[in-house]
Amino acid sequence: MSMFDDIERVLFTEEQIQARIRELAEELNAQYTDADLPLLVCILKGAVVFLSDLVRHLNFRHEMDFMVVSSYSSGTCSSGVVRILLDLETNIEGRHVLIVEDIIDTGHTLNYILHNLETRHPASVRIMTLLNKPSRREIDIPVDFSGFEIPDEFVLGFGLDYAEQYRNLPFIGVLKPEVYLRTEA
Repeated sequence: MSMFDDIERVLFTEEQIQARIRELAEELNAQYTDADLPLLVCILKGAVVFLSDLVRHLNFRHEMDFMVVSSYSSGTCSSGVVRILLDLETNIEGRHVLIVEDIIDTGHTLNYILHNLETRHPASVRIMTLLNKPSRREIDIPVDFSGFEIPDEFVLGFGLDYAEQYRNLPFIGVLKPEVYLRTEA
């Protein structure tokens, strides 16, 4: 049995994702200049694939840093407890910060990150996400740049995982419910 057998359907193909990433990069190229020297903060692990493809299309100088933030156990639902497992190495005081996220669901994790970063006095904080799931939003999050709006389904691929698997899929797909129901039972 292949991991592809666990996919109910493909929401976005690799080609659709790459086209949208180029469009998002153009939006950023219109917003930032070399003088801004923004710091792109990648929320690991999920957003690393998105960020890697995104930065290849940016025409301005920038820096990158990484955070690992957890609110999920090994299942499909947030635990509700947000923890920073790896913090930034960069001092963001006075810097323009762009948070790069894979998916925004309830908003709890990103709200925590946003408030945490704002205490460090950056010049600005903006948010970019590849996937936006507003139907599940419990906290209003100001999303500045969004790749795709998605339905309330469990998605994976292109960096997104289920139990640390499927990140390597070149597309974004919906996981068959029997896969996670089988492992969460």
